[in-house]
Amino acid sequence: MKPKFRQKIIDLLNEHRILTVATMRPDGWPQATIVGYANDGLIIYSFIARDGQKFANIARDPRVSLAVGKDYPQPLMIKGLSMSARAVVVADKGEIDHAYALLLKRYPEYKVMPQPSPAAVPLIRMTPEVVSILDYEKGFGHTDLVRVNEEDLAEFVESRRHHWANHPAERYQRQSAER
Repeated sequence: MKPKFRQKIIDLLNEHRILTVATMRPDGWPQATIVGYANDGLIIYSFIARDGQKFANIARDPRVSLAVGKDYPQPLMIKGLSMSARAVVVADKGEIDHAYALLLKRYPEYKVMPQPSPAAVPLIRMTPEVVSILDYEKGFGHTDLVRVNEEDLAEFVESRRHHWANHPAERYQRQSAER
């Protein structure tokens, strides 16, 4: 992907706090819901209820569609994102803590609440594969369609790997394995 498109996607993700995630219900109908999120570059995180329909849908089919945008006063000001992504439940404690820190930065009002328990409210990581960048300033209905490849994600994956490598749980597991 061209660096200007990558940066545009990240800028739009950074500007917002909620997105719409669409999953596929068992009966074949799509289900769209709004969730709070935080992103680490192109990687998107959200906590969702384990006993909810959204979690059941993702467990059955990890393909999701995401939409990010807001209401603009003029149609030719519209900017937003529409994405095809894959969603996975995050089990790694270091990644959960990293995502939680990102969420607290975006939602400082959540600091009064305890960190969600993965048993009840797991963390979902959504990794985009195809992104449609809407920018109506370039013309009504203008979109740039881009594919996200491993190179586009490499710095975020590498960053997370280094972050987790120093997590206390990871150090303990490494030290135990070395003994």
